[in-house]
Amino acid sequence: MTQEEFNSAFNDTLDELLLAMAETPEVDLEKFYSMACIMENLMYFSPVLYAALKPKNTQ
Repeated sequence: MTQEEFNSAFNDTLDELLLAMAETPEVDLEKFYSMACIMENLMYFSPVLYAALKPKNTQ
């Protein structure tokens, strides 16, 4: 998986989680806003996460 594919899949997953939370009536709006901010910030860290999860070549 390339970094671009990872970034796209990661961002799509975060968007889907946010949408699921938005459609759930039991979610407190204050907590929803906080979680939305956290998820948005996570999107900026996808290159770091990719580098941390990418298998290292042992040659």
